[in-house]
Amino acid sequence: MSTDAPQLIERAIKDFLEEVPALAPLKGVFQVDLQGRGDMQQFRVEMPGPKVTKGADAQAKITVAMRRDFFNAMVENGAKLADWEEAFRYGQAKATGVDQYIKLIANVAEKAQERQRLRRARH
Repeated sequence: MSTDAPQLIERAIKDFLEEVPALAPLKGVFQVDLQGRGDMQQFRVEMPGPKVTKGADAQAKITVAMRRDFFNAMVENGAKLADWEEAFRYGQAKATGVDQYIKLIANVAEKAQERQRLRRARH
């Protein structure tokens, strides 16, 4: 497994934005907390970009927390939008912060999934 978290976070965000391009211009600072065996690694993600740096940010609009091993497995296996939705639904990943941002991202992602389903149904 890869141990370079900033590159994995950047890859996860780019893959997510490929499926949900409407969120690409979203501006803000987000935080990713990855919990390991005995420690918590915190990363600051500045959008648009993404620009990932190590460390926490008190001004983060949203904080996404999950286990490090779960995150690594998701990214390395090429997780799709539906996989991330399932991870949040079943509690393997948690998002906290400004409610409007969380709802906006969830609504836009849901509409992108619906468009993908419609495309598949037509073909």
